[in-house]
Amino acid sequence: MAELVLLPALYLGLIIGLYEAILLHRDVSVPSHRFGHMIHALIFAVVAVFASMNVDFVLAAIPALQTIPLINNPIIFRIAIALITLIKIHTVSAVAPGMSGGASVGLKEKWSHSLIIGILIVAAPYLWNLLEPSLHFLPGI
Repeated sequence: MAELVLLPALYLGLIIGLYEAILLHRDVSVPSHRFGHMIHALIFAVVAVFASMNVDFVLAAIPALQTIPLINNPIIFRIAIALITLIKIHTVSAVAPGMSGGASVGLKEKWSHSLIIGILIVAAPYLWNLLEPSLHFLPGI
């Protein structure tokens, strides 16, 4: 069984989550929704990056996933996580009530920004290999 990757997943999840918060700040023009959405996005980014960087652990921990065709392939599994993330990000930002009769005016994230976050989550294990040498100052690295 592969080694569980904890701190790198946490650090990279926080970095991606903070990047998403920056994108949120641009896309969401209703200030009262920014903070709550940012916290939600940050937590979800950490969980998604953890799953992306620990495919073997997640598949072993949730045996029902192994019944889904092709999901045992790490790349396919990461792409599935990214698609779920993409849909989640855009859906959560779209269903929040806005200022115009319940419509989500000024709340939606752009699809391009959601796609960037999804790509970063798929690439997280590979990005870590590139970033690790420059992040040696972080505890546990």
